[in-house]
Amino acid sequence: MSDRAPETWDLLFTDARLATMTETGVPYGALEGMALAVKDGAIAWIGPTDDLPHRNARELLPLEGRWVTPGLIDCHTHLVYGGDRAAEFELRLTGATYEEIARAGGGIAATVAATRAASEDDLLEAARARLEALLREGVTTVEIKSGYGLTLEAETKMLRVARRLGSDYPVTVRTSFLGAHAVPPEYGEDRAGYLEAVIAMLPLLADSGLADAVDAFCEGIAFTPEETARLFTAARELGLPVKLHADQLSDLGGAALAARFGALSADHLEYTDEDGVAAMAEAGTVAVLLPGAFYVLRETQLPPVETFRRHAVPMALATDCNPGSAPLTSPLLTMNLACTLFRLTPEEALTGFTRSAALALGMAESHGTLEIGKAADLAIWDIERPGELAYRMGFNPLAFAVQAGRRPQLAATA
Repeated sequence: MSDRAPETWDLLFTDARLATMTETGVPYGALEGMALAVKDGAIAWIGPTDDLPHRNARELLPLEGRWVTPGLIDCHTHLVYGGDRAAEFELRLTGATYEEIARAGGGIAATVAATRAASEDDLLEAARARLEALLREGVTTVEIKSGYGLTLEAETKMLRVARRLGSDYPVTVRTSFLGAHAVPPEYGEDRAGYLEAVIAMLPLLADSGLADAVDAFCEGIAFTPEETARLFTAARELGLPVKLHADQLSDLGGAALAARFGALSADHLEYTDEDGVAAMAEAGTVAVLLPGAFYVLRETQLPPVETFRRHAVPMALATDCNPGSAPLTSPLLTMNLACTLFRLTPEEALTGFTRSAALALGMAESHGTLEIGKAADLAIWDIERPGELAYRMGFNPLAFAVQAGRRPQLAATA
């Protein structure tokens, strides 16, 4: 028998109920009466509290039956932008459609103008409030897209702000370059010319490390499948993974296109047909559902949730936080909308912000479930059952969060 003292853990939670979100056949992968230990930013031990090998920890936290879930992952946001589009919200209420507003120079173009005019510090300050709202509801990882600059200078400005947010706050940030979001006004109808400019940006972004993935908007008011394929070919040649805004307003075969390029995810998907779903299943492409945009735009075409289930395509959820179609910074409300509008179960909704969201960002090996060796990103909740997270509206039961094994304050650390 060794006389060596047991290793001291950084954090030790006892008397917890864990929603591990692992696929065990038990709803939520639930375990009760558990302890969870954290060391060097990772989960070091999980087991019944009564079976703890020792209680040596720098901080011991009896949870008294509180639930612990993986930290929430918001895998599709447009968090960095200038201005707002509240006036368009009013226009839509009078009958104007999303496409009509966009074709009249509103929509994305309006945000592009405001974002270009804003300084990097101005964009950072505006994004802080939106990020803090996500953190207050248990988010520990967030994806942030560019796409409101549409020049190399403005796009890199947005991506630098996203990186600064990841440095200043207790959150892991993944970035996506969305240069193919819209054709900027200075290009007029010259989509081909602008697409060439976007493709020319890719090597610079790859070398800078500012972009973790490349995204595009494949739609009648944006880019065609053929144009998107050219962009994705260039991205893959540079080793950049791809994602796609697909089939939101019409079925252009976006889901199948995303699958053809092995995309991490295809997002929106209201008009995706069964062939597209089958292609996603074969490619391992995650479906990211965005009920906030569906709600705000008052859409009626539901995404094919039952078809995703039948083909075992993972369904992630995200706020889609953006100034036009989803001014939403609440993952908890997003869960409720997904259950109410799309008929997801509460377990599917929580899976959508944990295990499936990690898959959608290519982070499943380190995030999304409570397992030994994974990142100690945790959310601790004052609830009686995990289903409450999707059930309540306008209610936040987060007790506190842990990110990378730390109990951070909400305020910026820089």
